[in-house]
Amino acid sequence: MSQASSSLSMPSGILRHAVLLLTGAVILLPFVWMISLSIKPPGEIFRASFSFWPTHFYGIENYGKALTEAPLPRYMGNGLLVCALILILQVLVCAPCAYALAKLRFAGRDLLFGMVLIGLLLPHQVLSLPLFILGYQLGILNTYAALIFPYVVSPFGIFLFRQFFKTIPDDVVHAARLDGLSELSIVWKIMVPMAAPALAAFSIFSVVGHWNDLFWPLIAVRDESLMPPPLGIMAFKSEEAGNDYGPLMAASTLVVLPLVIAFLAAQKWFVEGITGGAVK
Repeated sequence: MSQASSSLSMPSGILRHAVLLLTGAVILLPFVWMISLSIKPPGEIFRASFSFWPTHFYGIENYGKALTEAPLPRYMGNGLLVCALILILQVLVCAPCAYALAKLRFAGRDLLFGMVLIGLLLPHQVLSLPLFILGYQLGILNTYAALIFPYVVSPFGIFLFRQFFKTIPDDVVHAARLDGLSELSIVWKIMVPMAAPALAAFSIFSVVGHWNDLFWPLIAVRDESLMPPPLGIMAFKSEEAGNDYGPLMAASTLVVLPLVIAFLAAQKWFVEGITGGAVK
């Protein structure tokens, strides 16, 4: 019986791995193309035949232009500052909200959670006009605050932390209350440390999403010194001379590289944080 089941599971296992490998190849193909174009001279970029490695290596020139023709390090510094502040403020707001929805009982709790779910369904672009008007009235347009304040409250962060907090036994919370801890102390001293995988997963989602965001920065800021990486990359686009694809792809590679390194370093906690909320 075991031999028959193993013989049946082997083809299905091969099929699953084949599908995963094919899906992974499709996902990685644009990145491979990007890296290939970043080391090619202009004459080889538009060739009909594709080859990953160029006949004439042009990577030094392309990456040199990416770092000198536009203040790319400044753009990346802006992105790092904005993403870090957004993440810190999101955690400060989302963790107590998620704790209240997961462990406290009060009138309207389910209604508030339903509103959080509705917030998950709304694309951020839908709110761009009222956010722009609010930013204008507050006088924060064309500042770092304009890039940060629309994202302080994250429905996804509240949902993710709430689902993870639900998996923590209520006895832990009751014991902390008996020890004299306040509700906020329980959040920061017990719940958040126990939800470290969820925090890591949310951090990756938050940083990747806001590091790659182009739509809102395109509306909120005009000063080049405030531009995040996606908006700064547009400096390589010229209506008169055309797009300089070599340096453009080199700049894109440099912008994507920190995200890849961060994900590879935290992938274990990322997977655990995503799956942890589904245990209960």
